[in-house]
Amino acid sequence: MIAVPAVDLRGGHCVQLVGGRPWDERISIPDPVAVANRWWDLGFRSLHLVDLDAALETGDNRALLFDVAAATEAETQAGGGVRTDEAAADLLAQGIDRVVVGTRAVEDPQWVEGLALRHPGAVVVAADVRDGQVLTRGWTDTSGLQLTPFLESLADLPLAGVLCTDVAREGRMVGVDPGAIRALVSDSPHPVWVSGGIGSIDDLAVIADAGAAGAVMGMALYTGALDAGRVGKEWGE
Repeated sequence: MIAVPAVDLRGGHCVQLVGGRPWDERISIPDPVAVANRWWDLGFRSLHLVDLDAALETGDNRALLFDVAAATEAETQAGGGVRTDEAAADLLAQGIDRVVVGTRAVEDPQWVEGLALRHPGAVVVAADVRDGQVLTRGWTDTSGLQLTPFLESLADLPLAGVLCTDVAREGRMVGVDPGAIRALVSDSPHPVWVSGGIGSIDDLAVIADAGAAGAVMGMALYTGALDAGRVGKEWGE
């Protein structure tokens, strides 16, 4: 299991939101490139980059995202508002290792199938969930899809994995649901990255023991609730 810091970009800053609510911003750091360098120095060899403005259709931080990605030698997966072939291809052409697609992957199965076939092993599908339902458009809309059937529908695609965020727990550091994570890893035909609620070393151990490929973390690292140096050393690569 790999621990992956999230670098969420909004208005040119690195931010952290609570519960997926755009108005509840708790962390705002004006130099995202410095943030990426700090995580690298602490031993993290992968980064999860998100353009929140693009996801919410309020703008974009595309140039800054590429600057953050280029700042270190970390493997990068990036998403946020990636809803066209051109946007996905541009990310990969600029050196992003894996592109994360959510809204259109949920709403347009034929599109994500074609994208995965054109870029095998380089597409991660984001299945962000609240109350068992998959969300879209920066966690603001409900798709009406249940998580397990959605994951099963992806079985034949050559994906790099799926990223599942428990949006109700996101940013709250309230702990993870061990049973839900075990079921998620069991139900998914692809490697699973887990996000949402992580607040302790015990949470990371639960995720690792469940067989997940990775844990994407935000608030717990940015607030110091987790010892970033210890996490980077034990799970950073």
